[in-house]
Amino acid sequence: MDDLVKQLKRDLENLNKMPELNDVKAKYLGKKGSISALSSKMRELNNEKKKEFGITLNKIKNDANELINLKRCEIERRILEKKLKEETIDITLPGVDIPMGSPSIVEKMVEQIEQILMSMGYDVVDGPEIEKDKYNFEMLNIPKGHPARDAQDTFYIEGNEILLRSQTSPVQIRTMLKGNGQTPIRMICPGKTYRRDDDDATHSHQFMQIEGLLIDKKVSLSDLKGTFDVIAKSIFGEDTETRFRPSYYQFTEPSVEMDIKCHHCKGNGCNICKNTGWITVSGAGIVHPNVLRNCGYDPDKWQGFAFGFGAERLAMIKYNIDDLRVFYTNDLRESKTFDRKEAE
Repeated sequence: MDDLVKQLKRDLENLNKMPELNDVKAKYLGKKGSISALSSKMRELNNEKKKEFGITLNKIKNDANELINLKRCEIERRILEKKLKEETIDITLPGVDIPMGSPSIVEKMVEQIEQILMSMGYDVVDGPEIEKDKYNFEMLNIPKGHPARDAQDTFYIEGNEILLRSQTSPVQIRTMLKGNGQTPIRMICPGKTYRRDDDDATHSHQFMQIEGLLIDKKVSLSDLKGTFDVIAKSIFGEDTETRFRPSYYQFTEPSVEMDIKCHHCKGNGCNICKNTGWITVSGAGIVHPNVLRNCGYDPDKWQGFAFGFGAERLAMIKYNIDDLRVFYTNDLRESKTFDRKEAE
């Protein structure tokens, strides 16, 4: 047994590769290896000799394993040293800056308003962007020939019946029709809208609109004002002041425009608010009785209010962005500033 250990040391002495080491281990400690084979000699010995032989055999196995493991560590160290020498890394070089994508400010604005109104019990509802004239105009109290149709300058697809929706109000109509004149409604419908418009710093042929609708009994303008206050303060800060001004829309009566006090000049007047101290952010009003009737709701029993925001306009006001087109271009020099604005 001592000779086997000496032979093992000689075999390990000049080894430099891991496969050769594995072969040597199998030669001595494998099932048919030289040292393992000595176990078969046990049955030839008497009980007294077996004990002594077993102790000696276990010691030799442990010594052999230790010698092989030491050689393994030596080979692994040599492999690592060779790799480090051949694959030198200059740790003084600057790291690679990998640009990371993120949602645009418009998307974040839509999500923020959704979260605000969902916390107030509103449902987020979607609808088709290719719409019927019936839902986009007629049921909203805008009959054929009405001058408001010209003002919206709609994209028609098939004759005068199929179009790209010019507002998300058709989603409100479809939701009210599902209510069958019996169900209270709280919903918002964010989505793309389309109008024939020349793209410039403040206009786009495509924009994100966020409209809201509440239908219930004993609804008043004060409910609308309270809802608007919550939205405005959540977006622009708790110190934001709001106001209503009379306006006119075909689908609401009375109609109002909703303003916030300019957060830049605090109402003193500046170029952002055009020296008025106020910025218009939304149109709204009490749902017109004709719209309620068109959708099966009795205006003597049911009332409601509707409001609408332009997501891009809100983002421009909040983050002092002066050109609408940056939301829809792929110029990273411009769009990468969105994250910084959000952080601020």
